Amino acid sequence: MDALWITLLVVLALALVLRWRSPTWYWMTFGITFATIRILTRYRAVMDACGLTVPPARWRLALARATNRPAPEDRSPRILRLRPTATGLVLRLKLRPGQDAFDFTAASDRLRHSFALHNIVAREIRSGVVELRMTGYDVLKRVRMPAAAPSEVLRVPVALREDGEVHHRDYRQVPHALNIGATQSGKSVYQRTLVAGLASQNVALVGIDCKNGVELFPLAARFTALADNPDDAVGLLAALVTYMGRTYELIRAEQRISVVVPDAEITADIWDLPAHLRPVPVVLLVDEIAELALAASKSEEARRDQIVTHLVRLGQLGRAAGIYLEVCGQRFGSELGKGITMLRAQLTGRTAHRVNDETSANMAFGDISPDAVLAAVQIDKDRPGTAVAGDSSGGWSRIRAPHTTLRQAVDACNAHAYRTPSIPELAPFRPELPARVLIGKVQPKAAQAPAF
Repeated sequence: MDALWITLLVVLALALVLRWRSPTWYWMTFGITFATIRILTRYRAVMDACGLTVPPARWRLALARATNRPAPEDRSPRILRLRPTATGLVLRLKLRPGQDAFDFTAASDRLRHSFALHNIVAREIRSGVVELRMTGYDVLKRVRMPAAAPSEVLRVPVALREDGEVHHRDYRQVPHALNIGATQSGKSVYQRTLVAGLASQNVALVGIDCKNGVELFPLAARFTALADNPDDAVGLLAALVTYMGRTYELIRAEQRISVVVPDAEITADIWDLPAHLRPVPVVLLVDEIAELALAASKSEEARRDQIVTHLVRLGQLGRAAGIYLEVCGQRFGSELGKGITMLRAQLTGRTAHRVNDETSANMAFGDISPDAVLAAVQIDKDRPGTAVAGDSSGGWSRIRAPHTTLRQAVDACNAHAYRTPSIPELAPFRPELPARVLIGKVQPKAAQAPAF
């Protein structure tokens, strides 16, 4: 008997230590079992308490009256599958007639308390089927990205979502994005993570960093072009617009629209071009949009108008030419001047780190989702890197990027410096690399953009 009690105490102590030191291992060893038992035993009562049941069918009521039996109880959604994951559980439900997926979204907080879980996110899989993604612990407290699978071109894992899934920045799906946040909110760390992920891919990185280059110039080994002041930014953006025009000329020349050409070979963007002709895709990172949009004199106003015009043109036409925008700033409102809201309308993806006021959150999500605005305002200042990510469809989620140091990002860029392509129009803006980057290293031949 004493041995049994000692064993139980050891197991209890182990569970407490795991829960404190390694929530993931605690969840995998003990949490899954306890949570599954709670859900299965409380399921019917919780659905009824949360208003997620429907009355029985009329024929069942009529049959009960005819046979003088008790009236049947309200019906809960049918459980299709309960699947454990490394961070929680996935519960898939079949809705009863008259139920809506929005009911489960609205009741997610009540479900979370009832099942004693950390978070529940509801989403509709298909008509009549809802999936509840439950997390057993706070996955954003200590972000640990899962082992990375081979990444697709222009699709980078940049953060972890609150439901335990990986958040990707997919430029093919969302070409242009806006990233706002206050000082020390983790905006720069998110950008470093993004650059480190893109460094290993065959893309051209172009940067504008008007903070005297302190954010992007340490990563210069992987950049095709960089500008660290508004005057250079004007020339860089003009050269990028020229490159875009040349790319469109190539697409037009290779469309080959005739009755004998199969539909699959007709293209209106670079991705259906033959591989040997396809230009390298370009990702343009703007570190602080306000430094480009503010003007204090007439000459600066003329420069500002040129910059905004070029950015709007790239936002409107760049996707088909393989040019993608990633614009960062602390604020992005109409006070930055004429044309800035037109540019914001082109930035489909929205990421908001901690902001200082609700107005800043409205600049990102006011035209998308009021709930996302509220979530962005509530981000804790003690959790840098936490953000709200959404897009123009109205969907949003809380994310947190892993802490990528500047040294880690620099090492990733230096290791993949040989992938940096040369683009003739951007050659005057190619950054000069410090001698220490190349000393003692033999770099493979740099990738070249197709000459066309």
